[in-house]
Amino acid sequence: NILQHQPTFFHLRVFDLFAGIGSICLEFASRGTPTVVAVDQHPKCVRFISDTAATLQLPIRVIKQEATTFVDRNHQNFDVVFMDPPYAFSEKKYTELMDAVFENPATTNALLIAEHDTNHSLTTHPHFVACRNYGNSAFSFFEKK
Repeated sequence: NILQHQPTFFHLRVFDLFAGIGSICLEFASRGTPTVVAVDQHPKCVRFISDTAATLQLPIRVIKQEATTFVDRNHQNFDVVFMDPPYAFSEKKYTELMDAVFENPATTNALLIAEHDTNHSLTTHPHFVACRNYGNSAFSFFEKK
């Protein structure tokens, strides 16, 4: 719902890092996003998203891979990058992964959304735009200026 008033979903290319059970990628796909890639390293998560997407006939490509490896090797352009690493992720790891996203030519102009614990503050990152808190979770937004 945070992106409800953003440009149409019908033209977005989205990838979801640390996809877990696929809530975010399933949400984007169900709203008409034609290109959705879910990345997770856990086989059960990958299988669950694949099975759910097939059952619902949603255009989600699922990749079993570690997030940083995927970002480093990715050559496909994306408009939105969503990352929801484990809450134990350190601020340093967040920064390193966000930097990798913005250094990759395929995602350098993407909107990056990071979900994190409210105890983390990502506001010092040079591409920080805004943060919204929802209980113990926060969504921070980043764009290359």
